[in-house]
Amino acid sequence: MNKVYPSAAAALDGVVHDGQLIAVGGFGLCGIPEALIDALRASGVKNLTAISNNAGVDGFGLGKLLETRQIKKMISSYVGENKEFERQYLAGELELEFTPQGTLAEKLRAGGAGIPAFFTKTGVGTLVAEGKELREFDGETYVMERALVPEVSLIKADVADRSGNLRFNLTARNFNPAAATAGKICIVEVERIVATGELAPDDIHLPGIYVHRIVHNPTPEKRIEKRTTRDRK
Repeated sequence: MNKVYPSAAAALDGVVHDGQLIAVGGFGLCGIPEALIDALRASGVKNLTAISNNAGVDGFGLGKLLETRQIKKMISSYVGENKEFERQYLAGELELEFTPQGTLAEKLRAGGAGIPAFFTKTGVGTLVAEGKELREFDGETYVMERALVPEVSLIKADVADRSGNLRFNLTARNFNPAAATAGKICIVEVERIVATGELAPDDIHLPGIYVHRIVHNPTPEKRIEKRTTRDRK
């Protein structure tokens, strides 16, 4: 099976549709699938529910899809760097399901593992637990959280072989493996593609069984979310 597609647009063709639940890897602007996000924007699909740690920044990452109003709902843990996100939410134009960061990671991991729900102490006694089942375990109260199983996952890796085995670059791994395993269809954007067998087994972070389509993007922009400098002495 040839998993390598000639472009991001080709990889999305026939897969993305209006109204889908889509997971997007990354943490801030680190490890985001830039080319796939651009192709998703160009596709014109709308009414998406996007699962992502955050929504990028204004004009970059998922912020591009907020500008075009292609996202109707975000399932996120942090939204503090995006003014358009804030504006749409406060104006009632964007739905938001705030999810604690660890809970969001576990929702995706559970979805990929075939676990429909789990109990956690995180969020008990807060708005996060409203309307959800509470249960006592060993004298402590836990809230039940449902797993997430997106129809499509868009992720970013450093290297893929032609079978879809992946290696991530340091902290750019972040939410990408969990998003990949949870998705019914996983599309990965990579900077390098090597022959199958070239990656040592111990260097593979995610096996290719989870990956359906591969897009080569050797020169991503990798924009810095917040540049902090100090004066030289």
